[in-house]
Amino acid sequence: MVAKSILLFGLSAIAEIGGVWLVWQGIREHRGWLWIAVGLVALGCYGVLASAQPDSHFGRVLAAYGGVFVAGSLVWGMVLDGFRPDRWDVVGALLCLTGVAVIMYAPRG
Repeated sequence: MVAKSILLFGLSAIAEIGGVWLVWQGIREHRGWLWIAVGLVALGCYGVLASAQPDSHFGRVLAAYGGVFVAGSLVWGMVLDGFRPDRWDVVGALLCLTGVAVIMYAPRG
């Protein structure tokens, strides 16, 4: 279950961050409506992937995903936009991922 959840978080991050990036490119970089449309489809895929998480609590899944989004956005920026995070960006992302682990995978009674 944990492996499935981690895979879904990764795919969700690609779909959501990629979708927002495509919309951003379409609007801010004047790449056109096709980029925006593909971005909107990717965002829809994110919603489907997020709802496939094994945990049935919407609030828990979305709260934990927030940490994945933070770390994934920094990685996306590094790979596609040449962004170079400073040590505080890295520390913040690691804190967020620690929060993901606690929220999603801590033993519950």
